Amino acid sequence: VCYVCLLPTAIDLLYWRDIKQTGIVFGSFLLLLFSLTQFSVVSVVAYLALAALSATISFRIYKSVLQAVQKTDEGHPFKAYLELEITLSQEQIQKYTDCLQFYVNNTLKELRRLFLVQDLVDSLKFAVLMWLLTYVGALFNGLTLLLM
Repeated sequence: VCYVCLLPTAIDLLYWRDIKQTGIVFGSFLLLLFSLTQFSVVSVVAYLALAALSATISFRIYKSVLQAVQKTDEGHPFKAYLELEITLSQEQIQKYTDCLQFYVNNTLKELRRLFLVQDLVDSLKFAVLMWLLTYVGALFNGLTLLLM
């Protein structure tokens, strides 16, 4: 099994090791899903970008006014983040593509095995599962299932 793609923080989130951080992440994800039920993806992305931009611009103006009033020379409030290196190295890209290739190849092998009836019982189980999913799909859309 390729665990290269799983970050330690993702595992920590799934196991609820830090309850506050997990609640924030999953709460934000749930809010995003609820937003997607009411608005299009484009609108939700645009609103999120506007909210983030409004917060950063407001904070920058606040710090500039604070510097002018207190006559300090603190500089740009986001300077540390602006100087961070955010490029991916060739090794990181190779690691993630190898992991993706592993999962895609295993999925394709399993689907080939199921659809070409290598094992009759497994293929029949898969057929029953797909038949049940047609009823689930008729009752709910994918976004509602994600919310649940």
